Amino acid sequence: MINIVLLSGGSGTRLWPLSNEARSKQFLKVLRDAGGCRQSMVQRTFDMIRNVGSELNIVVATCASQLASIQSQVKGDYKVVVEPERRDTAPAIMLSAAYLSLCAGSNADDTVVVMPIDTFADQSYYDCVVNVDAAVQADAADLVLLGACPTYPSEKFGYILPKRSDTPTRMVSRFIEKPKEAVAKELIDEGALWNCGVFGFRLSYLMEVLKRYHPLDSFDDLVKDYSLLPKNSFDYEVVEKAQSVAVIPYEGTWKDLGTWNTLTEEMADFEAGRVISDEFCSNTHVINETGLPMVVAGLKDAVVVATPDGIIVSDKVRSAHVKPLIEQVAATRPMYESRQWGEYSVLGQGVHAEDSGSLEKMLVINAGKQLSYQSHACRSEVWTVVDGEGEVVLDGETEFVSRGSVIKIPSGKKHAIRAITRLSIVEVQIGSDLVEEDIERFGFFWNLEE
Repeated sequence: MINIVLLSGGSGTRLWPLSNEARSKQFLKVLRDAGGCRQSMVQRTFDMIRNVGSELNIVVATCASQLASIQSQVKGDYKVVVEPERRDTAPAIMLSAAYLSLCAGSNADDTVVVMPIDTFADQSYYDCVVNVDAAVQADAADLVLLGACPTYPSEKFGYILPKRSDTPTRMVSRFIEKPKEAVAKELIDEGALWNCGVFGFRLSYLMEVLKRYHPLDSFDDLVKDYSLLPKNSFDYEVVEKAQSVAVIPYEGTWKDLGTWNTLTEEMADFEAGRVISDEFCSNTHVINETGLPMVVAGLKDAVVVATPDGIIVSDKVRSAHVKPLIEQVAATRPMYESRQWGEYSVLGQGVHAEDSGSLEKMLVINAGKQLSYQSHACRSEVWTVVDGEGEVVLDGETEFVSRGSVIKIPSGKKHAIRAITRLSIVEVQIGSDLVEEDIERFGFFWNLEE
C-alpha cells in the first residue's frame, strides 16, 4: 500500500482577486478535463492519481477554511486531516503521518509519498509515485524526492543538485533555494533538478522525526499541541537536515500555476463572464465575475480580472511580481466564500452614526443543509427570503419560511435556518463589530450533519 498525502494549504494570493484566503487557487475551475468540462487543479490532481496503476491510500492535509471546497469538489474514497492552524508544510506532513500511524492503522514500513495538490503535470509525473515507493522500499535513502528536469533557468523554484550517477535514483549533493538566473544556468549545466515538493519515506522514519518534537501519546494530544510544532517548511525542517536523501529525475511537463502568466497558459478560454473585446486584443485573458459589462480593447499579452474582491489589469510577465502591490490593497475579509452548507457573497457594507456599521450578504443554502445554531454578541441581523422554502428557529421556536419572509434576529438570540429547498436569503447585519469571528455556536438544532 502506498500512502499519498496531498498538501492543500496555500491560498494563491498571486492570483488575486480570483483567489484569496477563503477561495484558494486550487479550487478555481479554470481548467478543462478530457471531455471539455470545467475542472479545478484539485479535481485534475485526483483524476491523475486515480489513474496510477497501484493500490493507493489518499489523505488530504488541509486547513478548516478549505474543507468544504474539497468535500464539494472531490467525491470518492479519501481521508482528510485538518490542521488546527496554518503552520507551513513540516507540521502539516507530521500531522498527516501521525494520523496514518495512530488512526488509519498504516504499517510502519509502508511508503508515504507527499505531493502538492495544485501541481500541473503529465500523467507520467503521478505515475512516478510507484518509482518513489520502489526506491523507498529498496532503502535507497531515508528520503526519496522527485526532481523535474528544468526547461529554463527559473528564479522561482528551488534546485536539487544530485551526485553524478547512471542509476535512476541519485543521492543528493546539495539544495539551492531560488537562485538568480545566472546561477540557475550553471546549476542546470551541472545536472540540477527543480524541487517538485514531492517527498517519499517510510512511515516509521517520519514518526521517529516527529518524536523529537512530541511524545506522541495520542493523535488528539498532537492536535492539541499543534502550535508547538516548528512553523517551518518540510524542506528546511526535515529534508535539509536528513543524513540520507536521494532524488529521482522526472522529464515530463511540470508547472506551478501560481501566477496569472503560468495559469493562463493552461486556460482553455480567453474570456469568462460579461466581456466584449475587440479584434486588436492578442493573447489577453479576461475574467469578469462582477455581473457588470466589461469592454476590453487593444490589449496584448495581458490579464484582466474583475471580481467582488477587486480588479487587476497586468502585463502577463509582470503579473508574477504583483504580490507586494496586492498586499497593499487586498481586503481583510473575503467577499465570497464557499461553505459546507452552500455559499455567501458580500453585497455591500457601510459605516453609520454612533460607530454602528452595516453589512449585506447573499446567502445560498443548499437543500437539506442548515446553518449551525448560533448567536452574535455585537450585531443584530435581518433575513429576507428571496427564494426557496425552509425553517427558522429563534431561541427554540421554529417557523416555516418562504419567498418574502422577513426574520428579525436581535443580538444574543440563538438562531438557525435549514433549507427544505435551495434557499436564497439576503442577510443585513447591523452592529459595532461585523466580523465572522463574532459567533458562538451551539451545535446543530435539527441534529443534521452540515
